[in-house]
Amino acid sequence: MARIARIEISQIDLFPKRPRSDAIQAFTCQETPVVRIVSDDGADGIGYSYTIGTGGSSVIALLRDHLAPRLIGRDADAIEAIWQDLFWHTHALSVGPLTALALAAIDTALWDLRGRRLGVPLHRLAGGAKEAIPVYDTESGWLHVETPQLVADAQAAAARGFRGVKVKVGKPHLREDVARLEAVRRAIGDGVELMTDANQGFTVAEAIRRAGAFEAAGLGLAWYEEPLPAEDVEGHARLCAATTIPIAVGESLYHPAQFRDYLARHACRIVQVDVARIGGITPWLKVAHMAEAFNVAVCPHYLMELHLPLCCAVPNSAWLEHIPQLDDVTDSRVAIEGGLARASTEPGNGIVWNREAMHRHQAFVPIVIDRA
Repeated sequence: MARIARIEISQIDLFPKRPRSDAIQAFTCQETPVVRIVSDDGADGIGYSYTIGTGGSSVIALLRDHLAPRLIGRDADAIEAIWQDLFWHTHALSVGPLTALALAAIDTALWDLRGRRLGVPLHRLAGGAKEAIPVYDTESGWLHVETPQLVADAQAAAARGFRGVKVKVGKPHLREDVARLEAVRRAIGDGVELMTDANQGFTVAEAIRRAGAFEAAGLGLAWYEEPLPAEDVEGHARLCAATTIPIAVGESLYHPAQFRDYLARHACRIVQVDVARIGGITPWLKVAHMAEAFNVAVCPHYLMELHLPLCCAVPNSAWLEHIPQLDDVTDSRVAIEGGLARASTEPGNGIVWNREAMHRHQAFVPIVIDRA
């Protein structure tokens, strides 16, 4: 039995290589809380989560003051017990993003530690359903990008072998959204999937109106993502009943029970569970398997480096979202060939961190918690 002897908490700040904007916000910085857990046999695991520029210090405070101290001396393999203990310890703050992001940093570190101690990669450790997953590109489709550049970027993504591209919607006028999507569809042809994402920007009536226009335009959309505020389960059920376009939700849900509500109400057709925002690998797997029981596909949001092995762990994963964000602080890269991302054979989570680079991007000196 390996017991947890030491915890290091830090934050690295990472900046997108190109501007990112959608219907409700701009993404200017990824604050990345990082947790390193060391067991008494000398093995270690690294986990992380993220914000899009706000709240990182709050996640760090929750880890430092309330969660990490409870880990010292615990059996590092009791991952489910630890997750449950930490969740209920902070239940007055749950369900919500700050608690989930803090839990995820710890939980992903524990899974990494287990895999590294056993010498087993995460996709095998968590299920081993497949070795590779189709990839779609998001970097070509931000809302602020003008149509000529949008088309050029989509064509470039298709030429690089991506099997799908995603375009943000939410322009002030419906016709603007349709025109952009039509231009991209003409450019990439019918052999590349076209996804669209509204980032919770519409009312129910407007979401239904735009879905009807997208259908009438014959765009063949793979999905219509986050058309409504995530808390509006009933609105999503109405939208699902009104359109044949698959409705995708999940990046703004923070507990498996929220996904249960969507699935039970037939309020989505694709689940986009985010490993950081759901609270780690432990609840991510529960959501993926629950979706499988409803015959619903999993196409997770963001964090491609962690989601690659998780997608390969479960049978009902359909797509991996390609948004590079860790390249500045890692020596590993997601291997893509023929439009498929292949799971790493590295033990643990499959991410090879560059400690020097991490140090350069640190927001503060790491916090150390140990038996002393």
